[in-house]
Amino acid sequence: MKFWPALFLLILTTSAPQALNTKEQQWVDAVTRTYGTRAGKRVETWRKEIAKYQNASEQQQLTKINSFFNQLYFVNDIDLWGKNDYWATPLEFLGSNAGDCEDFTIAKYFSLLELGIDDKKLRLVYVKAIELNQFHMVLAYYSTPNAEPLILDNINPEIKPASVRRDLLPIYSFNGKNLWLMKSKNGQLAGDSSRLSLWNDLRARERSLKLNKPIISYDE
Repeated sequence: MKFWPALFLLILTTSAPQALNTKEQQWVDAVTRTYGTRAGKRVETWRKEIAKYQNASEQQQLTKINSFFNQLYFVNDIDLWGKNDYWATPLEFLGSNAGDCEDFTIAKYFSLLELGIDDKKLRLVYVKAIELNQFHMVLAYYSTPNAEPLILDNINPEIKPASVRRDLLPIYSFNGKNLWLMKSKNGQLAGDSSRLSLWNDLRARERSLKLNKPIISYDE
């Protein structure tokens, strides 16, 4: 007779949603104040996804994070922010419900780092999208240093090996530490990623929890 109550308690415990920690709740509150209730719910869902897949395989983590962020709208910076180039923080991206290729890539990058994937396995890659004849950014994942990378993209939502993405011409790549010029198969180390002013500005806003609002709403 004692077995069933114990089993019921176990089910409740394991299926109950993970509560947000203090920092995460601050993020939700800040985004809600700046962008509205639905924006705060998106951040809350993001944090629960991070908790849910913390112990999943790296392949599962790649798939879930790629799919999660690819639900947001693609909008050029000039239309969304009134600037030619603006790199949004993940909170600004979720708050706005829209962004361009850099915003998709950056949000995926930071989310995968949070899930425990080593920074050495990830690179944000500037490419030329040949068919679209425009510059583009994607996220590359290397399972090992010499492995062919998998490409996470918002234009083509299916994760594919780089060799299959013949529509992309790599130009340079970077992660949280280093910048590479893609002059050879493995890339040539070109210095510290602090050379990228947009990256530095993004990190400063992230640390201070500064949230800018877009000039147009994609939440209605």
